[in-house]
Amino acid sequence: MHVFEGTVRDALLQSNGPGFVTECARRHAARHGRAPGAGELRSWAASWPVLLRALDAARLHDLRLLLEFELPGSSQRIDALLLGRRADRLVAVVVELKQWTSAAPHPGGPGMLMIGDREVLHPARQVAGYAAYLQDWLPDQLGLEVRGVALLHNASAALTGRLRAVVAGGPSAAYPLLGADDLLADAAGVLADRLQCADLRPPEEEMVSGFLTARHRPSARLLARVADTIHGHHGFRLIGEQDRARQAVHSALAAVERAQPGHIVVVTGGPGTGKTAIAARVLGDLALREGANPRLLSPSGTLTQQLARAVGSSAKGLISTLTTTLPAGLDKNRSVVLLDEAHRARTDPLQRTSEFPNLFTRLVRSCAALVLFLDERQVVRPNEGTTLDELRRLAHAHDYSFAHVDLTAQFRCGGSRTYLDWIDALFAKEGQTPLWQGDYDLALAGNPAELEAWVHRHHRQGHSARITAGFCWSWDSPPAPPLLPEVSIDWSDGTAEHRWQRPWNARADALLAGTDTPGRAFWATDPGGHQQIGCVYTAQGMEYDYNAVILGEDITWTADGWQARPDRSRDHALRGLTPHQYLTYALNTYRVLTTRGTHGTRLYSTDPDTQQHLHNLLPARPA
Repeated sequence: MHVFEGTVRDALLQSNGPGFVTECARRHAARHGRAPGAGELRSWAASWPVLLRALDAARLHDLRLLLEFELPGSSQRIDALLLGRRADRLVAVVVELKQWTSAAPHPGGPGMLMIGDREVLHPARQVAGYAAYLQDWLPDQLGLEVRGVALLHNASAALTGRLRAVVAGGPSAAYPLLGADDLLADAAGVLADRLQCADLRPPEEEMVSGFLTARHRPSARLLARVADTIHGHHGFRLIGEQDRARQAVHSALAAVERAQPGHIVVVTGGPGTGKTAIAARVLGDLALREGANPRLLSPSGTLTQQLARAVGSSAKGLISTLTTTLPAGLDKNRSVVLLDEAHRARTDPLQRTSEFPNLFTRLVRSCAALVLFLDERQVVRPNEGTTLDELRRLAHAHDYSFAHVDLTAQFRCGGSRTYLDWIDALFAKEGQTPLWQGDYDLALAGNPAELEAWVHRHHRQGHSARITAGFCWSWDSPPAPPLLPEVSIDWSDGTAEHRWQRPWNARADALLAGTDTPGRAFWATDPGGHQQIGCVYTAQGMEYDYNAVILGEDITWTADGWQARPDRSRDHALRGLTPHQYLTYALNTYRVLTTRGTHGTRLYSTDPDTQQHLHNLLPARPA
């Protein structure tokens, strides 16, 4: 998809009129179902004229120009893509447009920069990624050659010089950075050379048509790189029951190899049973198969970003976040789609009018096999979730084969199945929970300061440790630091009153939200996360050594069992629910939060009755 396609000359003529950007915005809205944001429109209006003036001055009028070209299998877009011909070969030139006037080094390394409070990729690295993506996803039969350039049209020579120095000697150095002064060349040929287009001629129409209609799918070399990475990654090694489950999935998918599509496989298991590791390993296995076209999706942006980082940039497009839009390039006869965290899929069970979720119906119609990794008790929002029974009925309705693999062995929480069973009982609605007598390190903290001291002690000893809480406090902090200390708890030690205050995790999507403050997707794993309070949306799917959980007053223990108080919740996704409806999601949320720790967990409730209930169940143990 793109918002404009034509020759450079066409673009120059159309852009002279007042409605060019407006028409491009209309095309964007028609494709995406929403208008581009005000900031994006300002960017188009500021950068497109500069690009077109440069192409005009370089006399590249007959090259083909695509604006806002959407990468296959991805929601990412290239600002501008030029198509030309060198001899009999089609050449694509990626153009990244930046309005920067300043940029600062990123503490994480040379591949990243800071623009004010924003964390961004180095523009040469960004262009290199786009170029590699086109080469990895477009068929070899196109014979496509890919080049690229970053056009920082407001940047001084000093800024572009510093940015060039950052990537000098690395692979990204192959993609030039041009600043404002670089666009002032007197000779058209010099400017065309700087734009990587001096040797290009107008492309033949059938070349352009072949490019625009090409079937997008991962190349064999991309799949081989991803497979090698996954199979060599220690985090995706499978043990015992996990490997048996992997083999069971492959057995269920064997018919796809025999050119017989139409299969649904559901892998169920509680927290820590290895669902994500199995999904990643199966992706690696599938990538080695001839003609493979697999995808690993998750509704959780946190998990997707963590997986993508673990596997590497090569996996872009193979691993992505599933919202309501299906990934491009799926093959009904060959694609196997792995859906991790299927309980987080946006299925709208309370509002839909059809028997089955529209999202799942579209998925099964678009791929040869759908493998879902599911824990029904990790549904934490009313617009999400599915059940094993629903998926079985979906398969029957489409005349698909159905297979179910159940995981029971526990690989988190010290491998303690006893602990997971105890947590399941604790957060059941009736709450018939036995006294804790297991060997997992579980105890009750007397106050939030004690809870935090336990976390910091383990952090100083080199362990990963985090604090999470129910969504019972406002979350009005800006996306990046300084974060507001919004999780605020008053408590007494019998001699004095105290107030404990800490910030929620950052809402920024970046790797780093600020100094010692990871972005939300990396709160659970990266340095500094122990200083913020995580929530279910940043903790789900993650694990760390030591786990501290604050139960808020949205659920309280009474003589009749758990009672919900939805008025104490600050989660907008749960607004308008009755106490009966809310209780299910709240109990599931706390079950998720209390099953993140591999070595130990401490609990604390801000409600006195609930705290006393936990005290009665748990042994006295130093925090």
